Amino acid sequence: MCKVGIIDIEPQIFNTAYMQISQYHKQKGDTVNWWSPLTDQQFDIVYCSSLFEFTDKREVPKRAICGGTGFDITSLLSKNMEACNYDYSLYPECDYSIVWFSRGCIRNCPFCVVRQKEGYINPVKPKQLNHKREYIAIQDNNFFASPDWREAHKQLLEWGLPVSFSGGIDIRLITKEQCDALNSLKIHKQIYIAWDNPKQDLREHIKLLVDNVKPYKIACYVLIGYWSTPEEDLYRVEELRKFKIDPFAMPYNKKDPYQRAFARYVNHKATFKIVKWEDYRG
Repeated sequence: MCKVGIIDIEPQIFNTAYMQISQYHKQKGDTVNWWSPLTDQQFDIVYCSSLFEFTDKREVPKRAICGGTGFDITSLLSKNMEACNYDYSLYPECDYSIVWFSRGCIRNCPFCVVRQKEGYINPVKPKQLNHKREYIAIQDNNFFASPDWREAHKQLLEWGLPVSFSGGIDIRLITKEQCDALNSLKIHKQIYIAWDNPKQDLREHIKLLVDNVKPYKIACYVLIGYWSTPEEDLYRVEELRKFKIDPFAMPYNKKDPYQRAFARYVNHKATFKIVKWEDYRG
């Protein structure tokens, strides 16, 4: 029996790689526990997974087996680990199910690593649901771009649980059929779309969506500071206001004073609803 340690350097995330590593080792009869610097010598094997490059990794011991985008974008679980279901007991506070119906994406956005890491979109078989299944968090990067999205939708209807599209919905692909599919599901909180590129006029696509799905059910990520001017940022959020859709500004550089201020203005709904940007900034 092997004693396995897992280093939780991103405690805000329910890490599915850890859940599969845990399941793999437990199936072999190993024990799995959370690592700390004080308990390091108790473990035979230590794993560290990170999604973000900026996460502090100074305490990670050199002997740790490291992976994830925060370490190496090309890193992958072994095939045996990837075949495992999720060990939700690793995160007893997790009250929802984490599901992928597809990996990869048809897009190749320069600010996103998904295409580089996972390649072009391909359907995958979803893992088992969490027994604490308050809702289902769909992680697909582009749900409706998958050639098997209709089968995935059918499965969601059979499960009958509220659904969150954590990866958002690609508004550039939206059709009446897809709107009907969204309306047939119980939506957890809101449906997220994105208007990242100010050079793309998405108003006709957005109009199709709001003509078929109630606007209060929709929110829109707006990337600012990457390839847009402040004027283009304001134009997009004001157009979304006309559609009665909640914008959510995403600063590319969170240290930039303008981006921080604009995001604070847009994302504070009580302020955004009644105050104009020119009055807010003074």
